[in-house]
Amino acid sequence: MSEQQDLRTGWGSRLARFSMALFLFEGVSGLAITLSPFHAAVEWSVLLHTLAGIVILLPIAWYCAVHWDDYRRYTMSQVVFLGYIALIALLICSVSGVVVTWQGLFALSMSAVWRNVHLYSGIAVLVVTLPHLFIPLVRMWRKRQAVDAKRLIVVSVGVTAIGCLAALGLSSFYSGTEYVNEFPEDYAFLYGEDRPFAPSLARTETGGAFDSRVLAGSDSCGTSGCHAQILEEWRPSAHGYAAKDAAFQKIQSIMAEQNGPESTRYCGGCHDPISLFSGTKNIFVEDLTGLHGYNEGVSCLSCHAIHETDLQGNANYVVSQPSEYLYQWESEGFKRVLRDFLIRTYPDEHNKLSKRMYKAPEYCAACHKQFIDEEVNKVGWVQLQNQYDNWAASHWNQEGNPERTVECRECHMPLVDSNDPASGDAADYNRSPDDGKHRSHRFVASNNVMPQLLQIEGWEEQVRLTELWLQGRYEIPEISDKWGTGPIIGIDLEAPETIAPGESIPLRVILTSNKVGHDFPTGPLDIIQSWVELEVTDDHGTVIYTSGRRDERNYLEPGTFLFKVEPVDQYGNLIDRHNLWEMVGVRFRRALFPGFTDTVEFDIGCPSDIPRPPEGAATDDSVAAHTIPSTPAAKEYRIEAKLNYRKFDQFLLDYMFGEDAGLTAPPVEISSATTTVRVMDPSSRTGG
Repeated sequence: MSEQQDLRTGWGSRLARFSMALFLFEGVSGLAITLSPFHAAVEWSVLLHTLAGIVILLPIAWYCAVHWDDYRRYTMSQVVFLGYIALIALLICSVSGVVVTWQGLFALSMSAVWRNVHLYSGIAVLVVTLPHLFIPLVRMWRKRQAVDAKRLIVVSVGVTAIGCLAALGLSSFYSGTEYVNEFPEDYAFLYGEDRPFAPSLARTETGGAFDSRVLAGSDSCGTSGCHAQILEEWRPSAHGYAAKDAAFQKIQSIMAEQNGPESTRYCGGCHDPISLFSGTKNIFVEDLTGLHGYNEGVSCLSCHAIHETDLQGNANYVVSQPSEYLYQWESEGFKRVLRDFLIRTYPDEHNKLSKRMYKAPEYCAACHKQFIDEEVNKVGWVQLQNQYDNWAASHWNQEGNPERTVECRECHMPLVDSNDPASGDAADYNRSPDDGKHRSHRFVASNNVMPQLLQIEGWEEQVRLTELWLQGRYEIPEISDKWGTGPIIGIDLEAPETIAPGESIPLRVILTSNKVGHDFPTGPLDIIQSWVELEVTDDHGTVIYTSGRRDERNYLEPGTFLFKVEPVDQYGNLIDRHNLWEMVGVRFRRALFPGFTDTVEFDIGCPSDIPRPPEGAATDDSVAAHTIPSTPAAKEYRIEAKLNYRKFDQFLLDYMFGEDAGLTAPPVEISSATTTVRVMDPSSRTGG
């Protein structure tokens, strides 16, 4: 080896020592990142690994070019051959490193292909370079010419050790938010320390409290641009406002006044998990929801940190404390850039928040199935809303046959066009990893009141889609071949084509559950109202019969046909203030099971055969409302029936907020049908 070669790329070269030192640190830190468990020191290693890679890029390129020029005339040997292989692997590793660094800084996500290329090419560099260096090192050692080599090794190992110690030191300096996972000192364990959140069945993995910040911070999911579309969908959703729902807040306060603040834990697992797990729902606490819970309800992490559910309901799930990335809650500045970079380039821990279990209806059952038992009503067990069992027993559930089954998420989280990193799914039978879609996090269902009442950002679109949903006009192409068409509840009329003068009209209104995956209506049926509104007019436009109208106070008229539940307490009193903690049973229940029909019958008297009060006489309101003389005689009657839906009974709204508040739940017309009945000409009738 010439002196020039020795100075340029030999063992004693400064360029060689500099390049080899950073090269060894890159290799060791890369292996640590790949093989070590998630830890703040590893995250700092990712940042130092990236920084070292940027620093070494040009020097190592220069070293490789000069090294090749120094040795390109050498006869091919094992060492030379390994050198060429190492050079190719290093080139691939360097290019892929530049790509993943760029993606980590500026893209929405890092390509798994480029990440794997960088990983495996880096391993190849180590595997090939070590024997490439070791073989000549052994030869030099035998000739006792290894002084420069020893110096290179010492420098390289020293720099690598310093880099590793720097990662450990930085993790000691800052390893993330310091959470206080403790219950308040005065926390009341009403059902024992082994059931701190009872009567809710929700549990934490540790069995203890979570700092309120652990499951909060949903806005941070959108600040990097990664999940901005999903965040926008979630905000006006029922999950997003579950805790600040004005009705929930009012009922929770009444429950606390009557039964004590601890009783509201029953509601917290589904409506307000952040407050529940932080111990806010406790005696002497004025704000039972707390800041974080109130703002976020069922936050992103409240759902995505669940790792176990049970079909019992009442929030029977187990939630774990998610691992935190460095600067996870930063929303701006350089720290936010570091956070985003770490999540994109070191995504495995973040990806654990997405599990296959979330795609199963059984996951939804944890909250969408509810009961009251003796711990709550002091009497015994009573089933409340139960969407899961309805669905599981219906024709929508074809076990083992996804092509015929319609699951919860297929309806309530339909696919939408997306550039989100979460788009695509290889696990679904009808999807692919690159389909450019994600499941909407609007969870569109039936509440068209609360988003507007709370003036949540994006409420207009949420209400619009909710009304389309209730009317069956929300298109879901992925299940169009098995979901059906038309309204969610079909309505048909059966009436005679003709009647004789003086005869009444027998009318049957037939309601069919067409596109509902569970009972209709579902949810808290003591709150919800769905009713048939009927109007009969003659051919002069005079209304001769009505049912199901609302008065000036938005109350339904007596006798209206309703889908509803009338729960009662242990004394037989009606539960009409959503005071479910007093419920022991029901005295009336009417709902439609999926695919089933229900019928309501009317006997509509025409004006000619209804006794008319004498002129000037006092009239009964009910007669006046339904009987309007028709002059001249009608030849035809037009019958129109509508099925309406509103989320809140007017009595409940007036009770919660006062009649002076002027609040009402606007009804949505789900479906309608019309028919006509002709009155036969008396002269055409023949007698015996």
